[in-house]
Amino acid sequence: MSLVAPGQRPPKKEIEGSMLITAFYEKRFPGKRVSFTLEASNQGEQEMTPTTPRLPPIDPSDWNDEQKEALQGMGNRSNVLNIFKTLAHHPKLAKRWLVFANHILAKNSLSPRDREIAILRAGWLAGSEYEWAQHKVIGRDAGLSDEEIDAIAKGPQAEIWSRHDRYLVTAADELHEDCCLSDETWAALAETYSTEQMMDLIFTCGQYRMLAGGLKSFGVQVDPGLSGF
Repeated sequence: MSLVAPGQRPPKKEIEGSMLITAFYEKRFPGKRVSFTLEASNQGEQEMTPTTPRLPPIDPSDWNDEQKEALQGMGNRSNVLNIFKTLAHHPKLAKRWLVFANHILAKNSLSPRDREIAILRAGWLAGSEYEWAQHKVIGRDAGLSDEEIDAIAKGPQAEIWSRHDRYLVTAADELHEDCCLSDETWAALAETYSTEQMMDLIFTCGQYRMLAGGLKSFGVQVDPGLSGF
């Protein structure tokens, strides 16, 4: 049985499997109610993540003109993040991806707080330690408390959440599991979100799910001074 992150709905096959097990035991022991709880963790999402870089980060001092153009401004910083040092391997991809990434992070119609809840939950579900480390810092700057960040890891059932926040976290779960919001979640968020915000939410979760695949597969390591899970 695979492990799932705190608050994440188990995959459908696991739900069906637990129902079959429950039915089997209730048939054998009539009159006794049998239930099973699936332990929650994102350990399974982390097990395949390389512990050393598969693509060695390229120091900005070694960037050629194409890399400098694609990652303009990044090489002039005192501490260039490992994600950009890694993207330097493919400057054409980096240049075009950064346009979309800039919309998600800087021009998003979601409030910074809501954006970071969605990003952190998506990163947690994907087992992306790099995203979690970076966006804990960004999330605090956006107004999230440490208690709220801990609750993001626990999922929508955490007691701290308002109705809106609970559906926001649920949306990240549903997009991770099914790539589709349920009618209930869509209707609840649409009470306060505009059409643009609904679209930005879906693309925000998608962006960080996609990015997690790159960060983990490339073996991008958490930057110095930050802590992961």
